[in-house]
Amino acid sequence: MLTIDGIPLHPLLVHAVVVLLPLAALGSIAIALVPRWRQKYAWPVLGVTLAGVAAVPVAKQAGEDFQAALARNGVQNPAIQVHADLGDMLLPIALGFGVAVIALVVAGRLADRERQAEAPTTKTWRVVSVVVSVLVVLLAVGTTVQTVRAGHSGSEAVWSGVGS
Repeated sequence: MLTIDGIPLHPLLVHAVVVLLPLAALGSIAIALVPRWRQKYAWPVLGVTLAGVAAVPVAKQAGEDFQAALARNGVQNPAIQVHADLGDMLLPIALGFGVAVIALVVAGRLADRERQAEAPTTKTWRVVSVVVSVLVVLLAVGTTVQTVRAGHSGSEAVWSGVGS
C-alpha cells in the first residue's frame, strides 16, 4: 500500500475525485445550457472533467490496496465493502460523463460553425449539440450523486464508532 508521510494514498486521491467531478459537473451544465459560454469555457471545463474522470480509477486502485492492507491487519468493517461497491459504480458513470463532455465540446464547436455559416441550410450539429447537452446534464447530475454516495459511505466507514 502506498503512503505519503504515513497517510494512505487513497484518502488523499479521493479528494481529487470529490472536488473535481462536482466542479466538472457544474461547469459542464453551464456550458450545456449557455452555448456562448461554451465558446469561452469549453477547454477549462474539459480539462477539469478529464482530470476528475482520470482520478477515479487511480483512487479506486489505491482504495483496493488500502482495503487489502486493512484486511491483512484484521479490520473487517462491512461499511468498507459498501463504500468499495459504490466506488466501483462511480467509474462507468464518470467515464460516460467524460465521453459526453467531449462530445458536447465537439458538437458545440460544429454547431457554432454551422450557426456562423452565411446560408445555414442544415441544423444537424445544432440538434446534435442539444441532444448531447441533455445527456451531459443528466450524466453530470448522476456523476455528482454517485460521487456523493461513494464519498459519504467512505466517510461513514472511517468515522463509524468514533467516540463510542
